[in-house]
Amino acid sequence: MSTPITLTVGDIELTYNTGYVGMDHGMLFQERDRQRRRHPSINYDYYEQHPEEDVVQSEMCFCRTLGSMVSRLELLGYTLSAVKAAYEIQSALDSDRYAGSEADDTPARPIRLTFEQFVTFIRAHAVRDLKDEYNDGYDAEHAQGRGRFASEPAIALLPEGDPDRDMGGYSERSHFGALISFLDPYSTLRILAENPANLDLEVVWDYGNFVAAGWAENGDFVAGARRTQTYLIATEGTSDTHILKRGFALLRPDIKDFFRFIDVEDRHPFSGTGNLSKFAEGLVKIDVQNRVVFLFDNDAEGIDAFRGLQRFTFPVNMRAIVLPDLEELRNFPARGPCGVEKADINGRAAAIECYLDLRLKDRPLPQVTWTNYKESLGIYQGALDFKDSYAKAFYTATPDAIASGAYDVSKLHVVLGALFAQCCEIAARMLGTAQG
Repeated sequence: MSTPITLTVGDIELTYNTGYVGMDHGMLFQERDRQRRRHPSINYDYYEQHPEEDVVQSEMCFCRTLGSMVSRLELLGYTLSAVKAAYEIQSALDSDRYAGSEADDTPARPIRLTFEQFVTFIRAHAVRDLKDEYNDGYDAEHAQGRGRFASEPAIALLPEGDPDRDMGGYSERSHFGALISFLDPYSTLRILAENPANLDLEVVWDYGNFVAAGWAENGDFVAGARRTQTYLIATEGTSDTHILKRGFALLRPDIKDFFRFIDVEDRHPFSGTGNLSKFAEGLVKIDVQNRVVFLFDNDAEGIDAFRGLQRFTFPVNMRAIVLPDLEELRNFPARGPCGVEKADINGRAAAIECYLDLRLKDRPLPQVTWTNYKESLGIYQGALDFKDSYAKAFYTATPDAIASGAYDVSKLHVVLGALFAQCCEIAARMLGTAQG
């Protein structure tokens, strides 16, 4: 009897292999997702009768909810826009199959659901609401017009995909999985997440029985983003790197393994705006294959360097961005020749410390000081006074203080969100290029 290794969502099989590991799904999971889980194919009566044999290995798997996996899917390139592109490719392929012949017996070119209509179809059928009891006569009943999907008009308008794929099932749930299997497994996961009722479904990479049967070792199944799927975030200085690393660890632990930073334990090898700009220029010219995002401060020097890089055509795997503008920074105390006045420091003085909690106990209100004039932009460059103290407060802020709001990380969330969005766009473009 074969021993399968599967990837499932809500018990819908997305991949199925016997005799070999097959598709590597480790990047969907983190090590904390490795766990024991009851498996329907395990004969638990046997283990009760043979207590000397251990069932633990057979129950081992990686498991996490679909909702917690969406960000990881998007960092792999499976954004909703990428899934839409894949869907439209399948629809176009259907049309091509019917084109090129004028014979009388040639079927009419099919009309397919638009992607938006496909999303509506997904939202109309929550996986948990679909019956999953085995029914040997399910396909025959469906052909006779019985069952949930027999009266669903959208089914006839779904893309065909591989003409040889199995479109039937043994239950409503397995039939539903077959109907949408014209998409690849990860696109299927991402589109199912568009139905809020599906977000608590378990996505399971079930390898325990496979290992117990001797086909592989536990060490063959490794969680985490693969090196080629990670993003190097290149910053202007050590403070930026330390803040971002801790930010991802505390605020986005679900995706922190996708992000790498230049080693700055001794010193930053490309410190300063000018050096980061030269580093970016060099990597662009030598066509490095790593995924890289160059992050500049939202100050006059950062804006100037960022604009200078626009003369280069960045490869699909690289991006340069500036820390995002924030409303909270548009009316900020700034000290200059005329004293302290309120000013918009976006694009002029917003280093990463400005995105931390600026409420320091027993300290004066935060302010920036204008320093040098940036003639190329016609504005002054500024710097946050005592910025190291704000960084230190962040490093010592406890997870409880952050969770309770005692330490405000709302601005830092915006920074991490901007990086996440850029990385997802890189991945989606790279995925589209590879598939094209």
